[in-house]
Amino acid sequence: MIATMEFVYVVKRYDLFDRSFPHGFVTEPQAVSEWTRRIREKGFFLERRQAEQDSSFKQVIPYTLVLQGEQVLLLRRLAKGGEARLHGKLSTGVGGHITPIDGGPEGADLLEAGCRRELEEEIEIRCPFALAPVGIINDDASDVGSVHFGLVNVARCERPEVGIREAEVLEGHFVGRGELEELARAEGGRFETWSALIIVR
Repeated sequence: MIATMEFVYVVKRYDLFDRSFPHGFVTEPQAVSEWTRRIREKGFFLERRQAEQDSSFKQVIPYTLVLQGEQVLLLRRLAKGGEARLHGKLSTGVGGHITPIDGGPEGADLLEAGCRRELEEEIEIRCPFALAPVGIINDDASDVGSVHFGLVNVARCERPEVGIREAEVLEGHFVGRGELEELARAEGGRFETWSALIIVR
């Protein structure tokens, strides 16, 4: 059987950053706008296997928080999910790689298309929602973090009408921000790294 090659959207580290690398969740609008511009202008598709092993490339990951009023969608990865390291982990974000199928028609926004596709694959938002960028995440402290760069978005739902598509691998419900912060203080280790960085911010 011939193995298929998977391609993901990346940007060279030194095309993205200048002389310093940010750490954590950054929301400063001018900086976020500049990084996003560089990603759009300098990004390209690279075989994922190479990208995972070479930190001179940053894989661009849309990471979206789903909000309804003052409540946040809290997700938990179940044991039947693919990656064992994520089993039982809590997350406030829906994310994944941008792939060539996100290219769509000419002139389409690749970054927004990738974000919306990832949302549709994992959850079902059954009401109108507004999608907006709010920041970036960079974490070079781990091997996984060193090859990824998060574009953080917020999907603001008019009503709490959100379902989980892959219920065998994922569960979720809305929680208040106070409850979320308390859970993070009590059981911070259960949160995925990017979610923890957003909550403490």
